[in-house]
Amino acid sequence: MGVANRLDLTLRLVQGSDRVSVSELSHRLGVSEMTVRRDLDALERQGLVRRVHGGAVATRPREEDAGFSAREPWQTATKDRLGAAVAGLVEPGSRVLLDAGTTTVHVAEHLAARGPLTVAVLSLQAALSLADRPGIDLLVVGGRSRPGERSFVGPLALRTLEALAFDCFVMSIGGVHAEHGWSEFSLDDAAVKQAGLARASRTIAVADATKLGVRAFSRVAPLDAVDRFVTDRAAEDATTHPSGPATLDALRDAGVDSLLV
Repeated sequence: MGVANRLDLTLRLVQGSDRVSVSELSHRLGVSEMTVRRDLDALERQGLVRRVHGGAVATRPREEDAGFSAREPWQTATKDRLGAAVAGLVEPGSRVLLDAGTTTVHVAEHLAARGPLTVAVLSLQAALSLADRPGIDLLVVGGRSRPGERSFVGPLALRTLEALAFDCFVMSIGGVHAEHGWSEFSLDDAAVKQAGLARASRTIAVADATKLGVRAFSRVAPLDAVDRFVTDRAAEDATTHPSGPATLDALRDAGVDSLLV
């Protein structure tokens, strides 16, 4: 396991408990306690954990209450892996609608090498990533930029999407739940995703494993509205993600092809 991926998993384990000890992290990660202490020091310098005697506690807010800038540094190695996997599923020559979110910024970076593509983006960050890239015909959907999120929402964004058709919608998501389906924390974001689902021939949903088992405020769609789901292999680990295996089973039963990377 690389350092970046180990830091990602260490952060998840800390966030999943009120408090986690150095010895427990050492056992779960299969590394020395000295390595765990170094990793916790690195996470503390980023403001993501607080060291306490014998272990650590999480310090960041709940993800749904934190803006794009706060979430951007979290689990970057995992998100980049997901971004590469999603981009690999997009056929050159496609018309792609790319959702907003920290993970889809990584998708945008990898899509730049998959041209020729027509890519319509729903976020300022994705637009910056794809601007002036050879082989990428970039369309900025527009609308109101949601404060803190840099995502395009509102009536103008919805009207623009109604006038377009896409081969593929790459959808980020706040939560995926076995019974509640796909959901988002913002009504505005949920409405844009619903429009994207309606205007695309197929949809690839992407999210890291922390989103499995989460039931967010606004329901976007039932599980079977998506064709493929890309997440990381930690979703299979009930120790770090208790709802992960059951959610993956529900997705399979709904006919959604899951790719774990």
